[in-house]
Amino acid sequence: MSKFREIAVRYGIITVACAAYAWGFAWCFDANHISVGGFTGIAQIFNYFLPWAPVGVLTIVLNVPLFFLGWKKLGKETLISSLFAMGISSIFIDVFLAVHEFHAMDPILACIYGGLFLGVSGGVMLRQGANTGGSEMAARLLKLKFEGASMGTLLLSVDLTVTVVYAFIFRDMTRALYGVIALYVASLAMDKVIYGANAAKVVQIISEKQEEITARLLELDRGVTLLQGRGAYSGEAKQVILCAVSRSEMVEVKRAVRQIDPTAFVIVMDSYEILGEGFAEHKENSL
Repeated sequence: MSKFREIAVRYGIITVACAAYAWGFAWCFDANHISVGGFTGIAQIFNYFLPWAPVGVLTIVLNVPLFFLGWKKLGKETLISSLFAMGISSIFIDVFLAVHEFHAMDPILACIYGGLFLGVSGGVMLRQGANTGGSEMAARLLKLKFEGASMGTLLLSVDLTVTVVYAFIFRDMTRALYGVIALYVASLAMDKVIYGANAAKVVQIISEKQEEITARLLELDRGVTLLQGRGAYSGEAKQVILCAVSRSEMVEVKRAVRQIDPTAFVIVMDSYEILGEGFAEHKENSL
């Protein structure tokens, strides 16, 4: 794929994600007057104390230092794509609100579906190296310091703080509680989009027939590591089979173990992310 086509496809995906983001906001949150934090929420708080300052202008002003930090920490490419996403998503929101009259729906449905729209679209944008600014940019920058935290968790923390402060200042706890539900759904959806492709299963197997099981796993073209272990009660030395597999391969692994040694002790764990041969690549500033 040529460089131009690669960029065109990338920005095409970002544009579609921005449209979904804007539709979810207009359909589920704006129509139901539900706050989901973000820098718009902070701007509303400032506007409460400074009525002469428009919310839109305050939002842009608050984003300036974050985008400056984004350029310094994340690079020019992320800055450009994020500015594009912020601008396009804002345009889509204004266009959708202008051409269609959105009506309020059941608040719980608004939180669930709005959270899905925002989480999935936000996750897609982040996978393409973009975001809509505000709390998403803040979460992306926090990720550089708190590498162990997921993007969804960081975004939830930032937005939740804004939502709680918003609720206390405007004394609208009900809308804030709805906003918390939407934020939680959005964070789960975002993590699923960002990390779902790299998620897998890690299996540990303890068996008297470890050589046969290891040979079968190698036949399945999966890497196997043998760990040295010792039974605490018997004191007998044992080898523990460690193997990372995709979710679809887990069925075949369990079938193979069952056929060779039905009494084997098997521990299956969900993997948050696996990097290396056969899985995702190591990338600088990865999410």
